[in-house]
Amino acid sequence: MNGGLPVRPAADTPHVCVQALAIGYDDTPVQQDLNFGIRRGDIFVIMGGSGCGKSTVMRCLTGLLPPLHGRVLVDGASLWEQPEDARTRLMRGNGVMYQSGALWSSMTLAENVALPLEQYTTLEHEQIRAIAEYKLALVGLAGFGDHYPSAISGGMRKRVGVARAMALDPDILYFDEPSAGLDPLSGRHLDELILKLRDSLGTTMVVITHDLDSIFTIADDAVFLDAESRSMLATGNPRELRDHSDVARVREFLNRGAP
Repeated sequence: MNGGLPVRPAADTPHVCVQALAIGYDDTPVQQDLNFGIRRGDIFVIMGGSGCGKSTVMRCLTGLLPPLHGRVLVDGASLWEQPEDARTRLMRGNGVMYQSGALWSSMTLAENVALPLEQYTTLEHEQIRAIAEYKLALVGLAGFGDHYPSAISGGMRKRVGVARAMALDPDILYFDEPSAGLDPLSGRHLDELILKLRDSLGTTMVVITHDLDSIFTIADDAVFLDAESRSMLATGNPRELRDHSDVARVREFLNRGAP
């Protein structure tokens, strides 16, 4: 007997577990036969070439796109087999940084970060402002709360997107092509921020990317999605896959540009 308390998952249970998953639109699969686990506290990369369905997979993992079949387990709970209210609670454990940043141009940076807090909490305005400023400080933007998105660089806008994704203290942070549109230096700084946040907060992070520099810098584990077969070809540490995968297409992808 546990007095009705929720049962905590075992320590070795993946934070997110994907089982026989197929996703797509109008019964046409974009990806199928997906099976992989994401360990708690890891940075997990979903990688592959353009058009392979990386962002579509993310939409399913975050509760925005139902699967054609298969399961997504979050701490052992099947996301798409929950009643709507329970699924909504699981979704609130996610934070998402979108590829474009998706900031409201008419709002200050602090107002952008505060938006989820205003929508989903009953905190007072002063508390919300303080949290927003704290989240901005975590991403290296202390003192920028009253600036507008048009007044800062693209790399800084990406950081604001990260701060907003963290507003509700999510268990899992998702990043959709975080380095897209950035110069190499700004992309490297964003990778460093992702590592710093993982190390300081212990948050599980899922990164959608095809950028090799980012993959080798931040990933603990990864899955490779293939557009041609519409399925995964490999899972594991990217450096191990680069050097030892028995799948030629995976090695070719991870050795792009190598002499």
